[in-house]
Amino acid sequence: MGPRDRERPGDRRVTVRLGLRANLAQFSLLVAVNALVGGVLGQERTVLPLLAGPVFGLTGYTVLLTYVLLFGLTKAAANYLAGTLSDRYGRKPVLLAGWLIAVPAPALLALAPDWGWIVAANVLLGLSQGLTWSTTVIMKIDLAGPRRRGLAMGLNEAAGYGALAITAAATGYLAAHYGLRPAPFLLGAAYVALGLGLTAVFVRETRGHARFESRAHAATGELSGWAVFARTSVRDRALSAASQAGLVNNLNDGLAMGLFPILFVATGLSVAGAGVLAALYPAVWGAGQLVTGPLSDRWGRRHLITAGMLVQAAALGLTALATGFATWAVAMVLLGAGTAMVYPTLLAVVGDVAHPAWRARAVGVYRLWRDSGFAVGAVVSGVAADLWGVRAAVALVAVLTAASGIAVAIRMPETRPG
Repeated sequence: MGPRDRERPGDRRVTVRLGLRANLAQFSLLVAVNALVGGVLGQERTVLPLLAGPVFGLTGYTVLLTYVLLFGLTKAAANYLAGTLSDRYGRKPVLLAGWLIAVPAPALLALAPDWGWIVAANVLLGLSQGLTWSTTVIMKIDLAGPRRRGLAMGLNEAAGYGALAITAAATGYLAAHYGLRPAPFLLGAAYVALGLGLTAVFVRETRGHARFESRAHAATGELSGWAVFARTSVRDRALSAASQAGLVNNLNDGLAMGLFPILFVATGLSVAGAGVLAALYPAVWGAGQLVTGPLSDRWGRRHLITAGMLVQAAALGLTALATGFATWAVAMVLLGAGTAMVYPTLLAVVGDVAHPAWRARAVGVYRLWRDSGFAVGAVVSGVAADLWGVRAAVALVAVLTAASGIAVAIRMPETRPG
């Protein structure tokens, strides 16, 4: 396969080239767009759990976590749709639709008169995040080509979770100085407006790159939607192992999203201090992917994923036992480091194994399972916290995470291209 070719995505003839250097401008723009996607999610990371009791009078952890449950379910479904719709209609229309769905969410969060509005806002955020984040992943895989997928996914996820962390810290500061509402959610409104504008004006379609790459494969690789779902979920050892690890990884994040700020504040930490801790985990997660993504291109995927899941399990165990800011800070750094080892590497596995003709749908199925973890985490951690307390819920999730890492070690073959 040569370095370039002619394609006709839409009505224009364009030169198609694979690789990060060849597509640097468009790739960099998509990194920036995904940073805005992460920032939209970060607007509620610190503040929303703290609104539940004082503002809305919620008492049970299971009820509180309804917003995480609905967010996870809608994001998972939107991930699946993003892959299917991207193959059918192109990447850019799906990305635009995701931004448009997000437009009302910051206002709903800032002005909600009861908890039902918060849940509704998170349904919109789940749909938006699934469409926007999945599509930026698919577009970067299209542009990067086969050799640097780990680096490409590291850059993508680092941007998203780095922005999430910065926004979580910033909203904690705003909440401490100006109140829990509406100031923290003004950042989210600004992110949505900027992301929508950049996508509409500057982002270009990348489906032609996937079509070009598929020519290097002997077979066309066409599969039905059901066949892609079955292969990614169960039949392919690498893809199914990645799907279960992704689910458990985001089960952890659902726990962190819903219960960590409550745990921190309950021991006497200030809202600003809880915001720093809530930001530290995704900050290390985001920055670490700049290292772990390209490292997976060099060292391979399987062992990095296994080690990352076990590091996460150790970090959650430490969180369950800790009682002060310093120890929790160490736990958040470890949790972020373990997640950084796993997150871009799992996406790289999907890119390694899936044929370009059905890769977008495979990414959608993988992210369907992965973001179902938010919903599973909301139920498991909420019920466990109501029955046994928050610390016991964290310890239970630590055990599940260790078991997932062992499953990857047993089931997943190495997929890094030779």
